[in-house]
Order: sequence, then C-alpha cells, then structure tokens
Amino acid sequence: MAVDQRPEQEQQETKNIQDFDPPKKQKRNKYALACSFLASMTSVLLGYDIGVMSGAAIYIKKDLNINDVQVEVLVGILNLYSLLGSAAAGRTSDWIGRRYTIVFASAIFFAGALLMGFSTNYAFLMVGRFVAGIGVGYALMIAPVYTAEVSPASSRGFLTSFPEVFINFGILLGYVSNYGFSKLPLHLGWRLMLGIGAVPSVFLALGVLTMPESPRWLVMQGRLGDAKKVLDKTSDSLEEAQLRLADIKQAAGIPEHCNDDIVTVSKQHHGEGVWRDLLISPTPAVRHILMCGVGIHLFQQASGIDAVVLYSPRIFEKAGITNDTDKLLATMAVGATKTVFILVATFLLDRIGRRPLLLSSVAGMIASLGLLAVGLTVIDHSDHRIVWAVALCISMVLAYVAFFSIGMGPITWVYSSEIFPLRLRAQGCSIGVAVNRVTSGVVSMTFISLYNAISIGGSFFLYAGIAAIAFVFFYTLFPETQGRTLEDMEVLFGTFFKWRTTRRELQKSKVENKQAQLQMASTATAITANQMASAAYVL
Repeated sequence: MAVDQRPEQEQQETKNIQDFDPPKKQKRNKYALACSFLASMTSVLLGYDIGVMSGAAIYIKKDLNINDVQVEVLVGILNLYSLLGSAAAGRTSDWIGRRYTIVFASAIFFAGALLMGFSTNYAFLMVGRFVAGIGVGYALMIAPVYTAEVSPASSRGFLTSFPEVFINFGILLGYVSNYGFSKLPLHLGWRLMLGIGAVPSVFLALGVLTMPESPRWLVMQGRLGDAKKVLDKTSDSLEEAQLRLADIKQAAGIPEHCNDDIVTVSKQHHGEGVWRDLLISPTPAVRHILMCGVGIHLFQQASGIDAVVLYSPRIFEKAGITNDTDKLLATMAVGATKTVFILVATFLLDRIGRRPLLLSSVAGMIASLGLLAVGLTVIDHSDHRIVWAVALCISMVLAYVAFFSIGMGPITWVYSSEIFPLRLRAQGCSIGVAVNRVTSGVVSMTFISLYNAISIGGSFFLYAGIAAIAFVFFYTLFPETQGRTLEDMEVLFGTFFKWRTTRRELQKSKVENKQAQLQMASTATAITANQMASAAYVL
C-alpha cells in the first residue's frame, strides 16, 4: 500500500512547491475600465460650469449691469440646485436604470446650457442655472454608483478617483472657453461661453448609450441572464463573476439555486433601519466613520478651493493684473495645474497611501494660502505696483491648487467611499455629498461679501486658518485605510483619538495569527515526515 502511495505524495509535493511561485500580475479589465471611464466623464459637466462661470461672470456683470451680490448668487447657486438633482437621482435610477439616468442628466444639462446661452436678462439666466444645476446633481450622484456596480474589485479603488479627474478637466475646458470667446462682442461672448456647454453633454449621452446597464439594476429587474453577461465581461475571472452575481442575488432576495434568465423579484423595501443606525443610534465605530466622512467633505470646501477656482480673475485683478485677457490666461494656468496634479495623485494613491498624501497636501495648502494672503495684503496697502508681491500671489495660487489636487481633492472621494460599511455606504456617502455641495455653495456665494468686509488678504488668512484646523482634525482622527479590508475598518474605527493603539493591536494580532498558522503548518509537516519515515521502515 505504501509503495502505491509514494508517487502520489511526490506529485503532491511538486504541486505545493509550485504554489510558492509569485502570482502573475493581473491585467486590468479594459471593458470595465472603459465603462467606468465613460460614466465618470459626466463629472465634466460640473467642472465645465465651475470653470466657465469664473470668466463669464466678468462679462455678465458688465452686460446685464448686476451688482456683486447678484454675481455671488449666480456663481454659487448651482451647488444648492444640484442637491435637488442628487436627491432625485436615486429613485430615478431605480426606475429607468443607471445608464438612462446618466443620459437623462446629460439631457437636463443640455437644456440648462441652452437656456443660459439664450438668456436675455438676469432672471432668465437664473432659470437656466436652476435647470443646469439639476442635471449636475443627477450626474454627481449616479456616476459613482454606476462605476461601483460595474467595476471589478481589483479596479474599484483606482476608478473612485476618476470623477475628481474629470471635474478638473471640465474646469480646464471652461477656462479655455472663456479665453476663446473673450474677444467676441460683449453681448455674444458670455452667451457662447455658457451655451457651448451643451455640446459635451450630447457626446456624453451618445457615449453612455454604448455602455451596458448596471448588473445590479438588471438583477433587481429579474433579468439574471443579462446581468450574467455583463458580469462575465466586467469581471477579472468567471469565478469572480459568479461570486458577484451570488452577492447581488442575495441582496435582491433571489434564491441562490434560481438561475433562470428571467425571474420574478418581489418588491422589497431596502434600507430599513439604515438611517437609525447611521444617525440616531450609531455604534462608536459608525460614529467615528461618520465624523471622518462628513468632516473631510466639509473641510475640502471650507478651505476655499471654490473661492480660488470660481474667482481666479478677481484674485488676479486684486494682485495687479488688470487686463481681461491676461487674467483669463493666468486662470487657464490654474486649470492646467489642477488637471496635471490630479493625474499625478491618481497614480500615487495606492502607492503612498491616503494619510501621508492627505496630510502633506493640507500642509502645502496652509503654507500657500498664508503666503497668498501676505502678498495680497501687501498689495492692498501699497499705492504702487510691487512686482515681487504680484509674482508671489500668482505662484501661490498655482501652488495652492496643485497641493489641493494632489491630495485633498481626490482623497475626499476615495476615503469617504472606503470607510462606510456596505449597508450604510449609500446613505453615508449621500450625507457627505450634501455637506460638500452646501459648503461649496456657502463659500462661493459669500466670497465677494467676505473680502469686502475683511479685505481679500484677510479672507485667505481665514481659509488658511480653516485648513490648519483641518490638518489637526485629519492628523488626530484619520486612520490609514490603504490595503484595509472591511473587517479591519470596523475594528480600526471606533476608538477616535486612540486609533493608533487599535492599529498596533490589530497588527500584533495578525502577526500572532500568522505565527500560529506557520506553527501549525510546521507541525503538520513534521507529522507527515514521521508518517513517511514509518512507511519506509515498513518497506
């Protein structure tokens, strides 16, 4: 008997040795990447509106003869309008599907851009802003949902930063549009700047129609056959596709053994108790996660990024650049800097980690905001042109947007999407988005009034102070999430300022478990060796 078993044991030994070979690097699923890429491009709509309005506001004020308060409202109100679109997007996407909701968002923005382009007075222009804001809100909410549902696990973290990339690209397009149409007659230039925004929405809608529907939505409709086809194409392996399908079926209440192409799905009310667990009676871990998720969205906007992006021409004017063309050229440099550094950040997120990148980003923002405030204050109190102060202001604006884009900008979306437990993720992220948009609206609608009250240098000293508070908040409360599993998140959060101790205990526990596993493997190997020796002795 022992003689018959020996070749089998040798074969088993060979197999175990091969198992120690380093795993081959898995290629990204190009089909899923393309789908997520197209969906994330809807963020261009928000970015374009932010960028184009910064320059268009100069000419709108001259042409329609409106005051600074009306300019503030015109520029910032879109952020508040977008909340309505975001609130409606969830129900709409459940009704007509994720893909057609993205098309619907593009259609609404298309209508809003045309209304703004054909505006004859301030009231008409505000109607266009309202419609465009609804479209932006739809796009902001549905694009990340589609991306998360269609992308494989190996690419999900990388793709989460895509919306911020396209927001920056849209801002740059808006700045280029400002410069391109600034030479036209006053009454025509700003209308073309706003109206031309309808063009990218058309291409986005056509592109989205080539994408598949979200597999989760297909399962919710009972279309298991169609969902399986999409999952097979968007997963890294057939095994992953089967696991994803099983998870979605379980969430939809479909029995695991049911594999028909079309099934009947009972209408269930999902999410019972979620708001209670999130806001009314959260566990310490959920309370800590909510603080971090809401806090990072609040500080992202409260540190003044929209004041810089939306009012760059005014800042450069205060710095001593009076020519409109020169102001728009300097503003284009802001957009180009933001776009370049957000691309750099995308590749650093999974290499350096969230926490080091975030803290270094905020530290750079504090320094650049402080120096910008110094330069503007010096210019404000001088009766002649000071070249070094002008150069300092321009370079600090560029440095600020670079530091923001390399950390605070993308990490806000990545971090908040990672930390919430799966059952609370949609609602938790929606709270973060709402706080983000409201804070953005407040900053953009008060900047002119703020600098009129405390000077423009004082305004940036204030933003620098808020960024300093953010640094302390992040340093003391934010654990590193890179490479952490969902189970780790639940353990890592909940101790608030003592999270470092929790992390050390977690790492110690993992080391002890690994040593125990190695000890068990060593014991098993020794037992096997003894058995083989006994068999040889018998022979």
